[in-house]
Amino acid sequence: MLICPFIILIAKAMTETLDIKITKAQNSRLSQTDFSNLPFGHIFTDHMLVADYADGEWKNFEIVPYGEIGLSPAISALHYGQAFFEGLKAYKHADGKVSVFRPDKNAQRFNKSADRLCMPELPVDMFTGSIAALVDMERDWIPTQAGHSLYIRPFMFATDPYLGVSPSKTYKFMVLTCPVGAYFSKPIRAKIENHYTRSAEGGFGYAKAAGNYGGSMLPAKKATEEGFDQLIWTDAKDHLYVEEMGAANIMFVLDGKLLTPSTRDTILDGVTRDTVIALARDWGMTVEERRVSVAEVIEGAKNGKLTDAFGAGTAATIAPVGSINLNGEEYQLSDPATREFSQKVLKTLNEIRYGNAADPHGWNYMIE
Repeated sequence: MLICPFIILIAKAMTETLDIKITKAQNSRLSQTDFSNLPFGHIFTDHMLVADYADGEWKNFEIVPYGEIGLSPAISALHYGQAFFEGLKAYKHADGKVSVFRPDKNAQRFNKSADRLCMPELPVDMFTGSIAALVDMERDWIPTQAGHSLYIRPFMFATDPYLGVSPSKTYKFMVLTCPVGAYFSKPIRAKIENHYTRSAEGGFGYAKAAGNYGGSMLPAKKATEEGFDQLIWTDAKDHLYVEEMGAANIMFVLDGKLLTPSTRDTILDGVTRDTVIALARDWGMTVEERRVSVAEVIEGAKNGKLTDAFGAGTAATIAPVGSINLNGEEYQLSDPATREFSQKVLKTLNEIRYGNAADPHGWNYMIE
């Protein structure tokens, strides 16, 4: 079964195709949820999806009440780090329809991560169909306020219960959903990191591996203690080139061009990043995907040619960078409200995702 972003999926049919067993929660927490206060990633919907990989195939697809799961303390994921995840969002349109934004791209990246971590790929139709079935069941949890959405967290981890440094033969795939508001509530104060390293050439920085995030926590904690909101990671060898932020890819408008670090094995191939690049090219803007030096960013901040800087990510959406700090010196950027490009991108993205504008690229994956 071929799945593409132009297909309007009938979730019931896909549920039957995957043979998803459904066990409904006896008591919904929906009425007890304060939708005016949705801290990111803290509130979960009533159900989750689980599936198993064993004997060379995916099986046992189920939607069950959200809750704890039983696992052996010897599973490979806990000891050897075979675990990764994805992140995407569902949106409620004004007419009540529901869409998931670009799940096909997330499916592709999901399988890139799986391949790098020696884990089994999940066919695109299974990935997309699982998400569609769960979102359809939880559609009442999708917030209707502007800037809000249902965050979707698919993840996979190794489950072989023995101690040994070798790829597991069994795995579990799960999907959680959370109603969320904004990830960042104010412009980001960013610090350029030139000591710690997130990822090195030949590593797996391009995968959404759990270990990448575990290793970033200490430097991020130190930065937070210094008053910063995010780190701007640099290359592991010389710390001369910008790579990405902790929660998003980073993009700049420098001398009238959209500039962003080119993806490689140290940089995540972001779905929002790809979307912003596509919109910029639609509008006739020059886009440069290349190595971006710290020196040119700082020089642009000094001479005024750096007119926009923002994080681009599923959770972060379009998150303006208010200032950049290098070696203790702070460079203030323009008021985000006055920035032409990122404001236009955010407005256009919101109009498409919430169904208030045409979707010429077919990015909205409709769930009927």
